[in-house]
Amino acid sequence: MKIGELARETGVSVRLLRYYEEQGLLDSERTPGGQRVYGPDAPAVVRRIRALLGAGLPTRVIAEVLDCVCGSEAEIEPCLNPMLVARLDAIDEKIHDLQGTRSSLAALVAVTEGRQLATAD
Repeated sequence: MKIGELARETGVSVRLLRYYEEQGLLDSERTPGGQRVYGPDAPAVVRRIRALLGAGLPTRVIAEVLDCVCGSEAEIEPCLNPMLVARLDAIDEKIHDLQGTRSSLAALVAVTEGRQLATAD
């Protein structure tokens, strides 16, 4: 399938598909005329890339783990679980830090405005 067809089928822009290819996430062949042609598995690969990006993984990490994704977009090999748990823990820590920052800022705003703001749970 050509790049335009892949873009239509996956809802991902042609520009983004080219970027995925530059990052080593997506493979294509070239026709004698220089057009990109993707294999029949390309739509599934793009959906996996999108799922991993949606989970907050950067493209450099996705390039390392994409071969460990199997089946549907959400199925991964068990060997990836520790890495994903570590990423989840890091996100939880950032959320905790941001909640503390928000509370401190809300307290400062409350003092300057002479009122108390609701804090996030």
